[in-house]
Amino acid sequence: MTENFDLTKYQDPLEIQRALLGGKTIAVVGLSGNSLRASNFVGFYLQRHGYQVIPVNPREEEILGEKSYGSLLDIPVPVDIVNVFRNPDALPGIAKDAVAIGAKVLWCQFNVINEEGARIAEEGGLTVIMDRCIKVEHARYVGRMHWLGFNTERITSVRSGLD
Repeated sequence: MTENFDLTKYQDPLEIQRALLGGKTIAVVGLSGNSLRASNFVGFYLQRHGYQVIPVNPREEEILGEKSYGSLLDIPVPVDIVNVFRNPDALPGIAKDAVAIGAKVLWCQFNVINEEGARIAEEGGLTVIMDRCIKVEHARYVGRMHWLGFNTERITSVRSGLD
């Protein structure tokens, strides 16, 4: 990663909200069948909130009650968001596949940061969100993170007394 790589460019609140509200089908690359893994918890959460979750994991046949695919290129339906739970080094290849299938958004989870992957996706016309958890952002902007439903810029279950 170069020193002048501006990660904040990929964390724009409006782009995050557009992705969450505009996407209905989410391919989760690296979704684990192990319920103790973060990817499984996130996939379960997304299903519970009405998204169609498509697992992409060549080592599993089925995850969260859905057929698992070996790669993005194997998915037979249109995908809105490609959510990535993989090593950052895998991101350029995943970005190429996301462009090839016509996805709208490449969403990279916490610490999945790769400048080349972002460039490939952007050049292919995708919105890129990087170093953000889709579950946390959904709860912040669409879910019930705050009782009034607006962004408080903090993630906590403790009320300050001002709420």
